[in-house]
Amino acid sequence: MAGVTDRPFRQLCRRMGAGLVVSEMVTSDTRLWNSRKSRLRLDHTGEAAPVSVQIAGGDPGMMADAARENVRRGAQIIDINMGCPAKKVCKKAAGSALLRDEKLVREILEAVVGAVSVPVTLKIRTGWCTESRNGVRVARMAEDIGISALAVHGRTRACGYHGQAEFDTIAEIVSRVGIPVFANGDITGAERAREVLDYTGAAAVMIGRAAQGRPWIFRETAHYLATGERLPEPSAEEVRDILLAHLGELHRFYGEVMGVRIARKHVGWYLKTLADSESFRKTFFQIESAEAQHASVHEWFERRITRGAQAA
Repeated sequence: MAGVTDRPFRQLCRRMGAGLVVSEMVTSDTRLWNSRKSRLRLDHTGEAAPVSVQIAGGDPGMMADAARENVRRGAQIIDINMGCPAKKVCKKAAGSALLRDEKLVREILEAVVGAVSVPVTLKIRTGWCTESRNGVRVARMAEDIGISALAVHGRTRACGYHGQAEFDTIAEIVSRVGIPVFANGDITGAERAREVLDYTGAAAVMIGRAAQGRPWIFRETAHYLATGERLPEPSAEEVRDILLAHLGELHRFYGEVMGVRIARKHVGWYLKTLADSESFRKTFFQIESAEAQHASVHEWFERRITRGAQAA
């Protein structure tokens, strides 16, 4: 979710009912933190507690240093990424590539847990490939070392995001460890979250891609899990207000030029959830100013709302 879960999106998801949000993945090489991208990823101003910062890397010493520095900057939870399947991450022996080397996994976990006094959590996949699902061994190792909670995506590194997530491995992990386990993968709505929790016995679900353009999924899921009742879909007026507020936060956080570019993908995700939006998506992607982006979204929704009222 790097490039998605920036500070504006995290804050929105919290307001919409997410119980915990995690920062974009930050490299453990602190020498690279002076770039604009890293500075923005390390900015947690105004975020609600607990602030969870995800770090990635393959060197135990650098991971420990990154954990300490993030805590110094306000992180209240350090999350270690051993789940990212991206090639550019794995070729650096980081992310889910680490699952091939359990000795190195142990060294990294011991170094990070020993470096900070805040809780350390871990994100993994079920294994490197379907022939090597070592998620249970890694989970038990993590618990022994002192990892406080574990998120498990129900695919191997080799699977990427293809095929369906499987939850048998997650259920086995839950049965073999005493720390909280968060089930992740293909959780696209409230009823699916209930099914996964019941099947795996996990303490919680982690929702990623399904929240793109649908941040209210957290509100819907939390309500369904608490009551068994489904909330109605948000009205066009509420979607408009959520989107415009999100758009404004992106512009403020990134500035005019970068904010306009980044807003395109977020607005595109919202529009993909709405019927008859393809033409406007193409138009929106050509807009070059923050003010014009805001005005165009407002006008498009107003026309849509007016047509809906007339049809009723």
